[in-house]
Amino acid sequence: MQDAITKFTQSALADFRRKNFFATAKKGENFELKADLNSEYKEFRKDAVKRVIANMTVGKDVSSLFADVVKNMQTDDIELKKLVYLYLINYAKSQPELVILAVNTFVKDTDDPNPLIRALAIRTMGCLRVEEIINYLCEPLKKCLKDDNPYVRKTAAICVAKLYDLNPQLTVDNGFVSTLQEMISDSNPVVVANVIAALSEINDSSSERNIFTINRNILTKLLAALNESTEWGQICILTTLADYVPVDEKEAENIVERVIPRLQHANASVVLSAVKVFMVYINQKYITSDETIQHIIKKMTPPLVTLVSDHSEIQYVALRNINLILQMRNDILTEEIRVFFCKYNDPPYVKLEKLEVMIQLCNEKNIDQVLSEFKEYCNEVDVDFVRRSVRAIGRCAIKLDVAAERCVNVLLELISTHVNYVLQEAIVVMKDIFRKYPRSYEGVIVELCKNLESLDEPEAKASLIWIIGEYAEKIENANELLEFFMDNFKEESTMVQLQLITATVKLFLKKPSQAQNSVQNILQTATQSCDNPDIRDRAYIYWRLLSTNPQAAKSVVLAEKPPIESRTKIVSDSLLDELIANIGTLASVYYKPASLFGGRTGDIKIFSTPAEDANADIEGVPGTTIGGDENLLDLDFDDTSAPPSATPPVSAAPKSNSGSNDLLDLLNEDIPPMGSMGLSQPVTPSTNVQNDLMSILNSSNSSNNNNNNSNGGGGLMGLMSPSNSGLGNFSGIQLQPQKTVMLPASDGKGMEISAVFLKRQNKFFMDLTFTNKTTQPMSEIAIQFNKNTYGLVPMAPIGINVLPPNTSKDFSLPLGTNGPVQQMNPPTLLQIAVKNNVGVYYFQHVLPTSLFENQVSTPSTMSSFSMMMNNSNNNNNNNNNNSNNGNSNDNGLGGLLI
Repeated sequence: MQDAITKFTQSALADFRRKNFFATAKKGENFELKADLNSEYKEFRKDAVKRVIANMTVGKDVSSLFADVVKNMQTDDIELKKLVYLYLINYAKSQPELVILAVNTFVKDTDDPNPLIRALAIRTMGCLRVEEIINYLCEPLKKCLKDDNPYVRKTAAICVAKLYDLNPQLTVDNGFVSTLQEMISDSNPVVVANVIAALSEINDSSSERNIFTINRNILTKLLAALNESTEWGQICILTTLADYVPVDEKEAENIVERVIPRLQHANASVVLSAVKVFMVYINQKYITSDETIQHIIKKMTPPLVTLVSDHSEIQYVALRNINLILQMRNDILTEEIRVFFCKYNDPPYVKLEKLEVMIQLCNEKNIDQVLSEFKEYCNEVDVDFVRRSVRAIGRCAIKLDVAAERCVNVLLELISTHVNYVLQEAIVVMKDIFRKYPRSYEGVIVELCKNLESLDEPEAKASLIWIIGEYAEKIENANELLEFFMDNFKEESTMVQLQLITATVKLFLKKPSQAQNSVQNILQTATQSCDNPDIRDRAYIYWRLLSTNPQAAKSVVLAEKPPIESRTKIVSDSLLDELIANIGTLASVYYKPASLFGGRTGDIKIFSTPAEDANADIEGVPGTTIGGDENLLDLDFDDTSAPPSATPPVSAAPKSNSGSNDLLDLLNEDIPPMGSMGLSQPVTPSTNVQNDLMSILNSSNSSNNNNNNSNGGGGLMGLMSPSNSGLGNFSGIQLQPQKTVMLPASDGKGMEISAVFLKRQNKFFMDLTFTNKTTQPMSEIAIQFNKNTYGLVPMAPIGINVLPPNTSKDFSLPLGTNGPVQQMNPPTLLQIAVKNNVGVYYFQHVLPTSLFENQVSTPSTMSSFSMMMNNSNNNNNNNNNNSNNGNSNDNGLGGLLI
C-alpha cells in the first residue's frame, strides 16, 4: 500500500512539472496593462494609465495599447482625462487611423460644463497634428472661439495658429483668421495677448504678410492690455509693438511713454522686451528728437544695471544684449562702468562677457580705472581669463590713441613678471599695437626679443617673427634672431612657417648682405620639402617676385601697411539691425540670425493702415555678410577662427599705396599673370649651378642687362618667361561652364540645386542656385563636403537665411583645398551633403579635370636672383647710407643690437 501511494505521488509531481515547463506563466507587462485598462474598477484603470505614461516617458513602446487607453477618455476624472490626452498627443502620428475613435469624445468634451475640460479638449485637438481629424476640429473650434469663458477663448486662439500651420487654406475659408482679428477687441487682456501671439505667428508664416494690420483703435487696445496682461502676454504685445511702424513721431513717443513702466517689471524677459521696443524705435529713426532719446536712455540705464546684479544665467543673457546695445549706441551706461567689474565668485562665462562690455565702455575719462582693473585680472588663476585680460589691454590701446602709451607700459610690467602665458599673450598684443601705431614704441622690441627662447606657442612665435621682419633695419642681429627659428623650420606650425618666410624676405630686401644664405635656404626648403600648399605657394610668389622685378618685390613686401582698426564691433551692421529687433531671444545671445532658431527673420514689419497709404519706406534687413574688409597682408595669425586660404599668394597680397588689391598689378606689364602661365614640369636642381649670392651682388650692370634681355636663359628666369608659358597665339578666352542640376526637386523634397565648379583668379568657387518649389519657406541651409582627393572644403556658410516659396536664389561659395584628403575613384569625385529645415540630402558630382590644371612648377636654381642682386648692388651704398641716417634719427634707436 505504501509503495502504491509513493508511486502515485511521484507520477503526479512529474505531470505537474511537465505542465509548468510548457506553460507560459508571465505574459509580459503590456498584457498586464491591457487587462488593467479594461478592468471594471476605476482605480485599476487610472493606475494602469499612469504606468503606461511612465513607460512612455522612459522610452518604452506602448503604442499597442492605443485602443485600450482611448476607451478611458470618457470619464469625469479630469486627472485621468489629462493623462489619456497626453498619451494621444504622443502616439497620434503613429496611429492616425485610430485617432478618429477619439473624435466623438473630443467634440463631447468641448460642450462640457467645466471650462477646464473644454479648453483641454480643444488644446489637445490642436496638438495632435493629424490630417485625418482636421475637418472634425473646425466646428468645436468655432464654438470655443466664442465661448463665454476667457480661458477657453485664449486656448482656442492659439489653436487657430496651430491649425493654420497644418492647413492655411482651411483656416482662412472657415473664417478663423477673421475671427481672431475681431477678438483683438476682447475685454480680457489675457485673450488679447494670445490673439496677438497667434496673429503674429500666422503673419510670419503667411506669404502675403498683410494678415495682421494695426489701426489706431487696435493700438489703443494693445496699450491698454499691456498693463493687465501676464508676463507672457506682455512679452507678446511688446514684440508686436517693436514690429509696428508708427504713423508719425508723435505716435512713437506715445508708445514709448506707455512702455517705459515695463522697465520696472520683476521679470527680466519683460524688461528686455521693453528695451527692444526703445532700441528699434531709435534705430529705425521713428524717434529723432535728441531730448526724447536722452530721456529713453536715462530710463533704460537702471533696469540694465539691475539685470547685471541678478543670477549668473540672467547676467550672461543681459551682458550679451548690453554688448549689442553698446555697439549701436555707446552713450548708454558710460557712467556705470564699475557695475561691470568682475567679482571673485563670477562664473568664467560672465567674466568674459564683462570684459567685452568694459572694452566697449572705456574712454579717456575711465581708462586708468579700467587698466588698473585689467592688470589685477592678470594675476588670476584662470589662464583663459588672464589671456583675455591681456588682449583687452591691447584692444583698449588700439581703441584710444591717447591711452596707447599707458597700455604699453602696463604690458611691459606684465612682461617683466616672466609668467609664460602672460608673456606670450603680451607679445601677440604688441604685434597689433605695432600695426596700429607703426614706428612707435620701438624701444619695446628689446624687451620682447629677450624672451625669445621662452616662446612655445605658435601665435606668439609668429607675432615676434613679424615684429623682427618689420623692424629688421633697426635690429643689427635680426638674421641671428630669425635663424633661431629656422633651425626647426620643418617642425614649426604653418603659422610660424609662413611668417618666417615673409620675415626672411623682408630682411633680405632691407639687408641683402646679411640674408643671402638665409633666403636661399628657406625658399628652397619651402618649395621642395614642405607638403603644405600654402607654404609652397607663398615661397613661389616671393621667388618669382625676386627673380623678375625687384622693385615690384620691394613695393609688395615692404609696402606701407594700413593700420588696423579697433575691433569693438562684434557683428556686422546688417546683422546688428536684425539682432536689435530680436533682443531677449536666442538670436541676441548667440549673435546669429533669428531664422537659424526657427524665429523671426528680422524683416517682419506690421504697418498701420495710414502708414501703408503713405507708402512708408521700410526696408528689410539684409542677410549676414561673410568675412570682413580687413586685409591681413602678411599676417596669417590675426584671426585664428578664420579658415586658412587655399591660395595664399592672392589672399595674402598686401594693399599698395594706390589701393590695388592684386599683388600682380604691381609687376611690369610685360609679365603675364600667374593664372595664365603654362609652366613646364619641375626641373631637378643642378648641383653645378649653386651661385653664391655675394658674387651675384658684385656682378656688373652689363650682365644684369644681358639677363634682362635673354629669353632662353636657364633657371627660374627662363622657366617663367612668356615664351615658355605654353600659351601660343591663343588669347586665353575660355567658355563659361553652365550650371547643371545636381539635386532634383523630387530628391530634395522640393528644393532643387543647380551648380557649377569654377576657378577664378586661382581660387576655386562653387556657383549655386537654390530653388524652392514648395509652398513653405525653407531655412537653415548648409552644405558640407565629404573627404576627397583634393581636400576641397567650403570656406564660408551659405549666405541665404530664408528661401521663400517658388523662388530661386544664387550664391557663390568659395572653396579651399585645406580639408581632409582621401583618395577617391575617380579622383575628381566629390560627395556633397546639403541640409535645410526639412531634412538632409546627399548627392555626388565628378569635377572636370581641367579645374586642377596649370599648377605652378618648382624653380630649379637660385641663379635668377641675379637681376635682384645687381639692382641691389647698384643702390647698396645709398641704401646703407639712408638706413644709417634713418637709424640715427629714429627715437635714438640706431644700430639696435639684441
